[in-house]
Amino acid sequence: MNNVTRTFDILTFNEKNQPLEKALSIKTNSGWTSYSTSDYRQRVDKISLGLMALGLQKSDKVATVVNNRPEWNFIDFGMSQLGLVHVGIYPTISTEEYQHILSHSEAKILIVSSDELYNKLLPIFKKTDSIKDIYTIDPVKGAKNLADIELLGSQQNADALSELENRKAAVNADDLLTLIYTSGTTGLSKGVMLTHNNVVSNVKLGLQYIEYLNYRDRAFSFLPMSHILERTGNYLWQLGGLEIYYAKSIETLSDDMKEAKPHTFITVPRIFEKIYDKIIMKGRELSPIKKSLFFWAVKLGDQYDPNPAHRTFSYNLKHKIADKLIFTKWREALGGSIKGVISGGAALQPRLARAFWGAGIIVQEGFGLTETSPIVTANGFSHDKVRYGSVGYITKEVNVKIAEDGEILVQGPNVMTGYFKDIEKTNEAIQNGWFHTGDIGKIENGFLYITDRKKEIFKLSGGKYVAPQVIENKLKESNFVEQIMVVGENQRFTGALIVPDFNYLHNWCQLHQVKYRDNKELIQNPVVLARYQKEVDFYNQQLDHVSQIKKFHLVCESWTPESGDLSPTLKLKRRSLMVKYNRKIQDIFA
Repeated sequence: MNNVTRTFDILTFNEKNQPLEKALSIKTNSGWTSYSTSDYRQRVDKISLGLMALGLQKSDKVATVVNNRPEWNFIDFGMSQLGLVHVGIYPTISTEEYQHILSHSEAKILIVSSDELYNKLLPIFKKTDSIKDIYTIDPVKGAKNLADIELLGSQQNADALSELENRKAAVNADDLLTLIYTSGTTGLSKGVMLTHNNVVSNVKLGLQYIEYLNYRDRAFSFLPMSHILERTGNYLWQLGGLEIYYAKSIETLSDDMKEAKPHTFITVPRIFEKIYDKIIMKGRELSPIKKSLFFWAVKLGDQYDPNPAHRTFSYNLKHKIADKLIFTKWREALGGSIKGVISGGAALQPRLARAFWGAGIIVQEGFGLTETSPIVTANGFSHDKVRYGSVGYITKEVNVKIAEDGEILVQGPNVMTGYFKDIEKTNEAIQNGWFHTGDIGKIENGFLYITDRKKEIFKLSGGKYVAPQVIENKLKESNFVEQIMVVGENQRFTGALIVPDFNYLHNWCQLHQVKYRDNKELIQNPVVLARYQKEVDFYNQQLDHVSQIKKFHLVCESWTPESGDLSPTLKLKRRSLMVKYNRKIQDIFA
C-alpha cells in the first residue's frame, strides 16, 4: 500500500492484490450491470487515451456534472492518470453558480450524465469561452458522447500507449487532483485545491475507521460524488477492496439498497433523521400490542452503551429479545446486511447515534471540511473509540488544537493547498501553518466536540451569546420539525423559524381531527400552533435561559438546495433565509 501515492494507484493496487468480479455495479432497467476490476482498467485507459488524442495537457481542467454511476470512476481515473484536474460540480446548484464555476475553473471540457443536465447546461456552455466541448454519458440526440472519447482512445497505437505510461509516471503526489467548489452558506463558491497527496493521505487515514469491513464487502453510494465526503469514501471503499453499488435513481434508492444488501454507506444527518422518522412512523401505525413492543425496544435502544462492561445482564437479555423482534427489521430496511454507516457534513443528534448502535448498526460520526479532504476526526467502531455527541477521536496523522477564541484549528497532509485564484481568502484560512475551520469546539479526553460555527454565533442586545446550531440540533429531535433556523442577533431574545415535517403533522392532524385546506392554512391553525408551542416548551427545558426560544413562526415552504435555502451539503443558507423571511423575522421581534 506504500505504492499508493496518487488516486489512480488504487486501481493498480487492486489489480494486483484484490481484484473483483463486481468492482462497480449499477441498477438499470434490465437489472444490475457490473464491471470487474479488469473492465474498470480497460475503460479508464480508453478515456485517458481519448483525452490525450483531444489534446488535453497536464493541469488542464475537465468539469463533470454526473450522477453516481460507474462512469464517474472511469472518467475520474482517466483524467487523473494524465495529471488533469477534475472539477466535480453538484447537479442541484443554480444557473449563476454553474456559470461562475465553469468560468472561474477555466474548464476545457464539460461532461454531463443526462439529457436533462445537457439541456440545462447547454446555454451556459455556449457562454463560457474556456469550454471547447460538452459530452454526455447517456445518449442525447445531437450531443457528443463519452463513447466518442472511448472510441477515439481505442483507436490509438502503441506509441500512444507508451505516451500514456509516461504521462502517468509524470504525475506527482503533490500535483493538483481536483477543484471542489464549496459555497458554505453565503456568496459564490470558492474553488478548493486538493492534491493527490491531500486525498490519498486521507483515504489511508480512513482505513483505521473501517477495519470491521472486509474484502468483497459491499458499499452503497448515493451522496453526490461532487461531495468530498462521498468522493473520498468512494476511494476508501476501493482501497479497502469493497464492491460499490449505485442506485438507478434517488426514487429507487430504498428498493435498490434492499437488493444490493450493502454492509456500509455514507450519509449526512438529515438523511439519517428521515430514515429514523420513517421507522418511528411505521412503529406508530402498528397494532396496540406490537406498537407497545416496538417503543419498548426503542426505549432500550435509547439507553444503549457501546461498552459491554456498562451493560447489565438484565439489559443484555432484554436487548437480545428486542433485537430479535424489532431491530432486525430496522436492519432489513437498510438491506439486512448493514454493519456500519458513516455520517458527516453536519452535527448528528446523539440520540440517533445511540438508537442505531442499539439496533446493531454502527454509526460513525466524523468531522471535516472540503478543505481537509475531508476527514479530521471520526468515531471508531469499538467502545473505546466512540463517544456519543463527539465527532471522533484525534489521531496522530492530523493535528488538532483549539484557538483562544474556541475555533478548531487543523494541520496535516490532508489540508488543501489553497483556494483557486484567491490568495486573500487562502491567507485568511491558513495562518502560521494552521487551517482555521470556522467551527467552535472543545477537546475532552482525546475526543473532539463541535459546539457551533464561529460565524453563526450571534449576540443578543443584552450582550449574551447564542450558538444557534446547538439549539437547532436539539429541536430537530422533534418528529414535528423538518427544519429550523434560530434568529435573534442584536435582539432582546432568541426566536426561530420552523418548517414542519408535514408528513408527520398531517398524520397527527388526522388522528386529532384537525381540518385544513392546505399547508398555508394549517400553519395558522390555533390547535397546531398550540401543539408546536408545547413542543418548543419541552425542548426549551433542556436549554439554558438565553438559548430558549421565546417566539417562533411556522413556514410552509420546504428548504432545499433547489430553492436556494440550503447549500448542496444541506446546510442552512442563513443570509439568504434572513432576506427571504425578513418580514416574518421582524414580526417575531416586533
